[in-house]
Amino acid sequence: MFDIASSELLLVVLVALLVIGPKDLPKALRVVGKWVGKARGVAAHFRSGFDEMVRQSELEELEKKWKAENERIMAAHPADPRVDVVGDDPETHIIETPVDTPPVDTAAKT
Repeated sequence: MFDIASSELLLVVLVALLVIGPKDLPKALRVVGKWVGKARGVAAHFRSGFDEMVRQSELEELEKKWKAENERIMAAHPADPRVDVVGDDPETHIIETPVDTPPVDTAAKT
């Protein structure tokens, strides 16, 4: 990622050891580690937000394509106006009994 050679890393470690000192070096490395962790967290959050935006954009694009394809199919195959829609004809209506009421047993009453 940063393309740091081992000799460059060794030089950075020696300078840090001389500047910070061996006593405070572990504390400084912990602080640097926390900041690196926070930076990675922010980068992951940004990346997930960006991925979500891309997914939403792709879904919107697919919905547009599906709508256009549906309109094309509906234009190519128009509905037959002579066919009755289920439930429009009063002669074909079925009287429904409510599901939550138990059936009446007439044989038990006698």
